[in-house]
Amino acid sequence: MVLAETELSTIDDVDAHANVDEVLAAPVPDGVWISRFEAADLHERADAVDPGLPLAGMTFAVKDNIDVAGLPTTAGCADFAYRPERNAPVVQRLVDAGAIVIGKTNLDQFATGLTGARSPYGAPESVFGGGLISGGSSSGSAVAVANGSVHFSLGTDTAGSGRVPAALNGIIGIKPTRGLLSTLGVVPACRSLDCVSIFAREPSLADRVMRAARGFVPEDPWSRRAPGEARQIRRPRIGVAEGLDFFGDSGQEKAYARFAGDVTVDAGPLLEAGDLLYRGPWVAERLADLGEFLATHPESVLPVTRRVLETGLGYTAADAFRGRHRLQELRAAADRMWERIDVLVLPTIGTTFTHTEIAGDPIGRNLILGRYTQFANLLDMAAVTVPNGFTADGRPASLTLFGPAFSDDMLMTQARSLYETAADGAGMTIAVVGLHLSGEPRNGELLERGGTLLGATRTAPLYRMYELPSGAPGLVRVGAGGAAVEIELWRLPAATVGGLLAGIPAPLSLGRLVLEDGAEVTGFLCEAYAVGGARDITASGGWRNHRTKGSDS
Repeated sequence: MVLAETELSTIDDVDAHANVDEVLAAPVPDGVWISRFEAADLHERADAVDPGLPLAGMTFAVKDNIDVAGLPTTAGCADFAYRPERNAPVVQRLVDAGAIVIGKTNLDQFATGLTGARSPYGAPESVFGGGLISGGSSSGSAVAVANGSVHFSLGTDTAGSGRVPAALNGIIGIKPTRGLLSTLGVVPACRSLDCVSIFAREPSLADRVMRAARGFVPEDPWSRRAPGEARQIRRPRIGVAEGLDFFGDSGQEKAYARFAGDVTVDAGPLLEAGDLLYRGPWVAERLADLGEFLATHPESVLPVTRRVLETGLGYTAADAFRGRHRLQELRAAADRMWERIDVLVLPTIGTTFTHTEIAGDPIGRNLILGRYTQFANLLDMAAVTVPNGFTADGRPASLTLFGPAFSDDMLMTQARSLYETAADGAGMTIAVVGLHLSGEPRNGELLERGGTLLGATRTAPLYRMYELPSGAPGLVRVGAGGAAVEIELWRLPAATVGGLLAGIPAPLSLGRLVLEDGAEVTGFLCEAYAVGGARDITASGGWRNHRTKGSDS
């Protein structure tokens, strides 16, 4: 399914049945979904949509630790699964606004992790390919939005799970003020800190979903009423931080440096507060709800998840109080920060990882991913993540805007502005090898998205090119026995890359291409399994030569 950018900004005109049909016809990517409704059920839901509702006909996915009536809630653990009788209130509010639930998405088991690699249901890859992790714990929800399967999705965010996956997939992630969206019907991770989060591909839809989803729920003891009319800030004072650790990733450091704030603040107290979540007594709170299941079903919990949860056994009640006391001091420091600034902007993540890298150090690298996210709920902040272009090696960069509790509307206003400037001003270089070349049938997709031709070049002699049964070309990296192939380099505005990615059909994907000068760029590659029996056209030197000359291998 490919949802064009125009559809996202004109959602009043969307046809519910057309959306359902596109979802059903689209390939189901590995590791994204855990369960989905049957076609007949989805069409019945489409029949019932009132076209006058604010989200009429919009399709959405729900992280599988949030209750949806008619589907099991697994929290990423089959032995834990149960069937809820009713929707979680936050889901019901969206259904009442006219949106259609497609199904439940994958997650790091029990929402414990930020990698997207801790699930027995698979480990989805970022839409940017190259083995890049999707981020977690709301992995499936983020990828389902980024690849165009649904218009928006729900995740949860305790330590960064609604922001890290947004960063790694180039989309918007909202972590609202705690309690603004009800967590009733959500499997607790850390009950006092849990939030329901929202993913969308652009800010206006994310904001519209947020307004439909929020609301006080009297039955939910953690639900909070927003104060009266929020104070409007004509020109917010923007804070940034210096001396941040990018863990050797100069690309992410440069991406953050592109953003200029008004005031420099000390992020030390915030980072210390974040350390309390996994390196302090708050990890024990996870056992308050999951401890009994862990004790009676230890074999049902993934080893890495069990290892994290069991660290909570090492804390005493006195440790918990000491942690609360220190947190109160750090909250006071954060409150003083809001006297100087209205919005704090930090990198969402300091660096990115592949699945292979995460496997080498699953806990240590998980902590790195949460470095600039995990303090937010402890310090009662709202946050919005927006794309911030790409690094020189094609990795997605992003920024997160923080504000004090109930600054959500102001943050969304700033997020829209930032999305239109920072994200559009920093583009991504993409290597095209076939139908997207100048003059070829799909080149218009680049031009429509503001693409600029940088020039033609060749790959390193590491590839073979095939004509697939569909008639499209497929470039496969083979190493030994490879040859150089002609390609073009195009520059796309960051905000339009997601739309291009959504239209890439399997077995094609984006990955890392090595150029003849040794540089690496992001480009179109083909899965090796798809070229069995396909015609090898490497000898032509490139797709255009093959097409015009009919060269044989």
